[in-house]
Amino acid sequence: MPISPESLPALEANNLPAIVILGTGGTIAAAAASVANTTDYALAHGVEAVIQAVPQVHSIASVSGEQVVNVSSQEINNSVLLTLAKRVNALLQSDSVDGVVITHGTDTIEETAYFLNLVIKSTKPVVLVGAMRPSTALSADGPLNLLDAVAVAASSTSHGMGVLMVLNGRVGSARHMVKTHTMGTDAFTGQEYGVIGSVIDGKVDFHAAPLRAHTVHCDFDVSLLDALPDVDILYGFQGAGSALFEAAISAGAKGIIFAATGNGTLSEAAKKGALLAQARGVAFVRSTRVASGTVSIKGNDIEFNTVASNSLNPQKARILLSLALTLTNDRTRLQDYFDRY
Repeated sequence: MPISPESLPALEANNLPAIVILGTGGTIAAAAASVANTTDYALAHGVEAVIQAVPQVHSIASVSGEQVVNVSSQEINNSVLLTLAKRVNALLQSDSVDGVVITHGTDTIEETAYFLNLVIKSTKPVVLVGAMRPSTALSADGPLNLLDAVAVAASSTSHGMGVLMVLNGRVGSARHMVKTHTMGTDAFTGQEYGVIGSVIDGKVDFHAAPLRAHTVHCDFDVSLLDALPDVDILYGFQGAGSALFEAAISAGAKGIIFAATGNGTLSEAAKKGALLAQARGVAFVRSTRVASGTVSIKGNDIEFNTVASNSLNPQKARILLSLALTLTNDRTRLQDYFDRY
């Protein structure tokens, strides 16, 4: 049952920060048949059980839990993102809530984190956390990750840092943290920019701050939105034709993210797709399939009406373009969003 902000003052009785943990599912709430099984498991627990498994959180914060959804993160869609963002914003408006932690599956946690980084209207801490191993594993990482996440959300140093991700002792900026390994507990890195702190023995230590605009400094407001424009991601490879561009546009996509080769390079087939998108009023963003580096603005972006994704990977570029299209379809304004956010 959703928590009413009016019912939360009792959480502050012990003068600890009041942290609400919102559950969405994922491996952190999963169980397997064997303690040795770390990859074959199923959702088994709600957020209350996840919290009960880590009683130490109550020594650093007044913690309450609420289930938003309970799904594997590959099932998170735009509807869930909007519901989650509205709930987080509603909670943070209350003086009785000091921060929010969100438990989430790791497969798409970076997308949800970046979405919230663009739409949360508060400087209070919002921390996403997950696990690479189920709760039943002999070396489950979820409990310590959750304890660290609550510590970060409860820390006064986390205010104004934008939405954060906490896994494996690292504190990362939602703008830059990405999953770089399919199974390892050390699956998340900040690439060249994103790790901005650590949690060691419960102590939160920031050594950098995000420079990109976030949260209260972003233009996007989802409070009145019931849906987001459809944006598709297409992948570049040797010999790729233009059929997928045609299919996406015909299916009603309002935007296309092209995970191109190298520095967002357009093949002749991709150029054909970009021109078709331009003719149909569909936004087209050049991203890259390369793991790190930026996609720079090129002289022919005007000719093909394309936008450079900067350092956003394809999945995060999709998040930004979808939100940006709620405000504009102008190439220059879209490029400005990708340069600033």
